[in-house]
Parts: sequence; structure tokens; C-alpha cells
Amino acid sequence: MRKTRGFAVVVAVTTLLTSAPEAQARDTVPSELEPKVIFKSGHDVQCGDTLTESTILTHDLNCPGSPPHALELNGADIVLDLGGHTIRRIGPEVPGSLGIEVTDARMIRNGTVQGFGYGIDVSFSSPTVNLRLHELALLDNGYGVYSASQTNFLITHCRLTGNGRGLGSVFDASTGLFDVRSSIFTHNGIAMVADFHHIDLFDSTFTSNGLVSFCFGGSFRFRASTIAWNDAVGRMQVDQGGPNTCGEMRFENSLIANNAAFAPADRPVWELNRLAMINTMAVSNGLGLQASALTVYVDGNTFHDNGGGLTLSDLPAPVPVPLTGIVRGNQFLSNGGDGLRVVPPSTPTVINNLALNNTGFGIYAPTAFDGGGNVARDNTAGDCVGIICSPF
Repeated sequence: MRKTRGFAVVVAVTTLLTSAPEAQARDTVPSELEPKVIFKSGHDVQCGDTLTESTILTHDLNCPGSPPHALELNGADIVLDLGGHTIRRIGPEVPGSLGIEVTDARMIRNGTVQGFGYGIDVSFSSPTVNLRLHELALLDNGYGVYSASQTNFLITHCRLTGNGRGLGSVFDASTGLFDVRSSIFTHNGIAMVADFHHIDLFDSTFTSNGLVSFCFGGSFRFRASTIAWNDAVGRMQVDQGGPNTCGEMRFENSLIANNAAFAPADRPVWELNRLAMINTMAVSNGLGLQASALTVYVDGNTFHDNGGGLTLSDLPAPVPVPLTGIVRGNQFLSNGGDGLRVVPPSTPTVINNLALNNTGFGIYAPTAFDGGGNVARDNTAGDCVGIICSPF
């Protein structure tokens, strides 16, 4: 069951300047970023074109979605400025249709890509592509941004809405980084998929998505971000004997609120190598967080008014290895069930936590190491098991 709480999001604005040539060519338009980038006018650009120099569009492109693409970028260090215009697919949906196919480019900015199988697709290339996406709206695509190569993305001030998957890649065949800043993901089926990628998110907002993060073989880091009113926050499962176990799920100074669940019903437990939560608020989520990991670092967080608290257990394995790590300085307040539950034989160190008014135990941790300083009172089933707690 979803609950409603008010909260505020403060958006930090960042600017990244680009380099420029010294001379301005004929039939060009200067960019709005300093130093100036020299653009060729795009008044003659048509669907299916390949651009080999920096270009600014002067009109929308309504493309049928037929092969090979709406536009291709293939020029060292070029920039495509959409000029506030839209590249959209019209007519029947074409499986695998490509909006902007990138073979080589530096930046795409300032416009909308809508309705393709792959909104922005980076095809195979060598060496690694470094591509910035800035002030784009990626709407109603199968994938908003798709990597089929070794690509490092910098995604700033973008909006990804209504896509089947916001960020994704070829399974087991691409690597790189998605560095996402000050962007919004809403109404996507899956907002992000991390295969052999690291996805680093700062000052970004995720609302009304089916699933925010799908992690296998990669890792996520959320910083100063808001995850609210989604069906589920994350999905991850152990890959027995294989490489596709999530490396790390990390939250710092973030808000996780009013989501129906932390994990989807068919995979209710996060199974990953490392869980880190630091100074994060988990408030009014429909269910609690269950995590099986090798190590945890859970420090300074608040779990308040969730359908359940935090449950930690060993990562499934033929010969399980007891979970270790630090659970310190957290508040478990008015959650359904236990505030903190450590499933034997896990052995994290539990220190300086506060557990009040939970409907189960405050802290149930029979095999944990007692670091002292834990406080628990007014919990329905009892205050502490396995560690010593004081009432104040």
C-alpha cells in the first residue's frame, strides 16, 4: 500500500563548458556555451542523414522509423544541437528502430527524441566513446539511452519519461559509466539497468516508475537523490558461480519515500555483494528492505513508518559466508515488524542504533556483534534480542 507524505527536492544546477576551435567557418551558427562551438546550420538535414560535423537543427524531423536510423553522428568531437526541436518516429512502430545512432560524437543537447526502439544508441566503436547528453527529453522510446559499446555517458539536466527502459545496454557485451546529474526519470517501465556498468546518480529524481534500478554485474550509487512513488526501488539476485551478481548498491544523503516496495514481489530480497546506506531517509514505503549481502555499511539512516524495517541476511551460496559489516547510528521508528532484524548466522557489528515503536522487536540480532550504545523502547514484541539495549 502506498502512503502519501510531502517532501521537497532541491535541484543543484551545474555547468560544463566545452572547448572550441579558434576560427569560425562560413555558414555556421555559434553555440550558447562558452567557449564557442562552431555549428553548421541544419536547415538541409533530413531523416536518414549522417552528420560528420557539428550541426544545429532548424526544424523538427518526423521520421518513419525505418532502417537504418533517423540520424547518425560520425565525426570526431562533433556536437549535435537539436535547437529545441524534436526528432520523432511517425507511423507504425518499427522493431529496433534507431533515433540518433552515435558512432563518434562528443555531445547531443537541447531537444527531444521520441518514439523509437532506441532513442539514442551508441553503436560499436573503438576506442571508448565519451558522450555528453544535455537538456534532452527522451520520451516514449523502447530504450531512452542504449549502449552497444564501451561508452562513458555524462547525462545532465535530462528528462526520461515513458520509456520501456530509460538507460540500458547490450547484455554482457558493453561496459562503461552512466554519470547522471540533475535529471528526472518518470513513468518508465525500468528506469535504469546496470550490466557491466557503474551508474552514478547525483541530484536526480525518480517518480512513478515500475522499477527504478535493475542491477546485475554492475553497481549503483545514488547521491542527494529522491526515489518516490515507484512500484519498486531495486531488483538484484545472486548469480551462482557467474559474474552477474550486483557489485554494490549505495545510497548517500538521499530520500526513499512512498514506494510500494523496495523490491518486486518475484524477487523480494536484494541479493548483492555490498550494500551501503549513509545518511538516507527511508520513509512510508509499503514494505521493508530485505538485503542479503557479503558486507554492509549502514550508517546514520532513518527508517520511519515503513511496512517493515531493515532485514539483513547471508548471501545465498552452496556454502554461505556470514554477512559482516557495520550497522551504526541508525533510527528505526514506527515500522511494521522488527525495526532491525539480523538473520543468523550473520555477524554485523550493531552500534549506537535507536529503535522505537516498531510493531515487532526493536532490534533482533542474536548472532551480531554488540558494539554498545543501542537504545530501544516501546516496541511491541520486545526491545532487543542478542544485544544489550538501554531504554534511554
